[in-house]
Amino acid sequence: MRAPPGTRDGAGVCVLCEEGDTPQARGTAPWGARPLPRLSPAGRLRGPGGRAHVSRIGWALGRLEDGPGVDVYATAVALPRGPSFFRTESYIFCVSGDFVKVYSTATEECVHILQGHRNLVTGIQLNPNNHLQLYSCSFDGTIKLWDYVDGILIKTFIVGHKLHALFTVAHAEDSVFVTINKEKPDIFQLVSVKLPKSSSQEIESKELSFVLDYINQSPKYIAFGNEGEYVAAVRDFSLSVYFFKKKTTSRFTLSSSRNKKHAKNNFTCVACHPKEDCIATGHKDGKIRLWRNFDDDKKYTYTCLHWHHDMVMDLAFSVTGTSLLSGGRESVLVEWRDAAEKNKEFLPRLGATIEHISVSPAGDLFCTSHSDNKIIVIHRNLEASAVIQGLVKDSNIFTGLMIDPRTKALVLNGKPGHLQFYSLQSDKQLYNLDIVQQEYINDYGLIQIELTKAAFGCYGNWLATVEQRQEKETELELQMKLWMYNKKTQGFVLNTKVNMPHEDHITALCFCNAEKSENPTLVTASKDGHFKVWILTDDSDIYKKAVGWTCDFVGSYHKYQATNCCFSEDGSLLAVSFEEIVTIWDSETWELKCTFCQRAGKIRHLCFGRLTCSKYLLGATENGILCCWNLLSCALEWSAKLNVRVMEPDLNSENIAAISHSSMGSDLFVFKPSEPRPLYIQKNISREEVQWGVFVPRDVPESFTSESYRWLNRSQFYFLTKSQSLLTLSTKSPEEKLTPTSKQLLAEESLPTTPFYFILGKHRQQQDEKLNAALENELVQLPLTENIPAINELLHTPAHVLPSASFLCSMFVNSLLLSKESKSAEEIPDDVDMEEEKESDDSDEENDFTEKVQDTDNTDLGEDIIHQLSKSEEKELRKFRKVDYSWITAL
Repeated sequence: MRAPPGTRDGAGVCVLCEEGDTPQARGTAPWGARPLPRLSPAGRLRGPGGRAHVSRIGWALGRLEDGPGVDVYATAVALPRGPSFFRTESYIFCVSGDFVKVYSTATEECVHILQGHRNLVTGIQLNPNNHLQLYSCSFDGTIKLWDYVDGILIKTFIVGHKLHALFTVAHAEDSVFVTINKEKPDIFQLVSVKLPKSSSQEIESKELSFVLDYINQSPKYIAFGNEGEYVAAVRDFSLSVYFFKKKTTSRFTLSSSRNKKHAKNNFTCVACHPKEDCIATGHKDGKIRLWRNFDDDKKYTYTCLHWHHDMVMDLAFSVTGTSLLSGGRESVLVEWRDAAEKNKEFLPRLGATIEHISVSPAGDLFCTSHSDNKIIVIHRNLEASAVIQGLVKDSNIFTGLMIDPRTKALVLNGKPGHLQFYSLQSDKQLYNLDIVQQEYINDYGLIQIELTKAAFGCYGNWLATVEQRQEKETELELQMKLWMYNKKTQGFVLNTKVNMPHEDHITALCFCNAEKSENPTLVTASKDGHFKVWILTDDSDIYKKAVGWTCDFVGSYHKYQATNCCFSEDGSLLAVSFEEIVTIWDSETWELKCTFCQRAGKIRHLCFGRLTCSKYLLGATENGILCCWNLLSCALEWSAKLNVRVMEPDLNSENIAAISHSSMGSDLFVFKPSEPRPLYIQKNISREEVQWGVFVPRDVPESFTSESYRWLNRSQFYFLTKSQSLLTLSTKSPEEKLTPTSKQLLAEESLPTTPFYFILGKHRQQQDEKLNAALENELVQLPLTENIPAINELLHTPAHVLPSASFLCSMFVNSLLLSKESKSAEEIPDDVDMEEEKESDDSDEENDFTEKVQDTDNTDLGEDIIHQLSKSEEKELRKFRKVDYSWITAL
């Protein structure tokens, strides 16, 4: 056992301060010297030699290009929005920012990404007259018609207004309904848009017809009923119904008084019966009202259904109208049969708030969309059959973005109290790791345990997490857990639990990941003014062998708050920032070596250089100064005025990515610590603040030769915005990123998709390619079937007057025989034949003598004798050679 942990303060150690220097004391980084793209009024970024545009801020961002030679895309995982999914019997459609993703219901694979909108997609609907086509609308003012089976854009209708929702009705063949914004920002209208027929791909659709006014922009507040005879819209405490035949509007208002009985009468959603005059509305108090006789303002009636204890998020009728589906924050799907209070069925424990409900056209399947970015496919008997899980959206991302060294998965906060492991290659969640290990209670007034910090160490063998709960300032509950990777279970198992590792909030933690590190080491920094070093020790007893973590050293510096900590690449140095001062410690003896002081505010980010730049230390302050110190000379190498919000080193190169934020948006800078001039600059990568970033190693390195894009060769950079939009810079469009397996499943989704099937399918494909190549070499020209009279007669003659099958068969086979295009025996000139015969006769005697000599010489060779043909025999074979046997090849 080691001695009790020691404590060492930095008092009395010489401090190297640069107070007399300006922010550009020893060097200035020309961060603005290079010409940058500028923002045009249309929201597009334009720069020298190329073009770029940012099309949407959401859970997915559209195409982003810059510079000649390479296209850069920004992509992300999907978050369902609005009526963001609609399903046929084989596909589910999901809005993902300015994309529309097409998923297969059989395999749960993304088979297509429909890309073409320049802004957020706000509505999708199947074409009621052709169920192989899909309509989509966007904030870019366009309605697009897609062939979703092949992933092809058919037409674009330019409306000109910002479109907030989309609806289609079967009887309106050449029209769709959209929600647009009028002069005031909170006033919306439902209008009909006529879609003109034209052969061109882009068509202007400026003919709008007013339907309803003073409605809500959300599509959950509008519904068409009774096969499109009327449309119902709700807002605040009012229900409006417009009848298309009578062209009249009826309005109904609930009490808005603030007493307990009517305090939560607000409408939250609406659904209409597909066959009858019945409207279902959901309310903030959890009630469902069924409205009837609403064609008369005085005789209307409604009945109430009540099970939800919180607001009703969405409603949907079944295809026949015999059942009503409802969902809310209880994560329970409720089916009300025959609109009766007693006849209800439940599907509980769906994991998160139900935000949207959809029903398949045949009524056999339901779909629910959840607040955690998940879609569940449910059978008619209320059994979940498939789950499409995207990147889980949490209320706050405290842990930042991490990469699991083993699986290369993205790791961050997921469900409350969980870490989610997400595969960026397949765009799927791998699994959730329960850190808190307590049942989550969905109550807004309850203070939950929050997972605030996490870090991987020792190449993925260890995981450290920090969780906290604080009701009052003096009541802090803090717990640190260390998890060990178990190869047998292929998961993390809790090894050590430390209650109150510090007296105040933990601000940072990091592992020593040096290759030559013998003993795993963890460092934690806290607001209590201390940083602690934790090491792995032997914790075995007489019953079993075990290891555990214990505190080995406690350090501080003048009672300042410790804000950041990081190890050098070789693990020999530890850097800990105490507010405005950076301290360097020897990891062998834990002695303070030197300090750096830049009076420019508290240190916000701290990291060491790597590879050839390992002698540099970088720090970003809250006052907008980026500093680079040389550890060999203990001096400031260079500094730049940059409001850095994210600073991440690339573990596979010397590159460091820094993202700054200003009123215009977030800018990306990629640089090497040894060179103050940035390698790459991208202005306005996001209109909002970027909070986290991470470099993800590539499985297969790229081979960019341009200096501006070499930093993308070994790693790919991902970053997360304030609204939890996950974005990345890529050279491929989202459609090109789809795996070949997904494409194969799209074409052959009816076949069994086992691993053996893929192996055999690939083998058969190779055999088919060889066979096709062999047939091409034979140069066999088959006749066109339309030019053969026998086939035309066989196909166009009525069946009852056709001759016998035996006669047709012989005629059909004869029609397939081909004549050889080379010269036949009759076409060869006679003089050539005569000359050949004369020459052959003159040499016959000579050949006979030669044959006799060969026979005597080869009498002892037995079966090895090779018989040579005489001229007369060759003459006979030449005659057979002139006969046309080409018809055999066509059989």
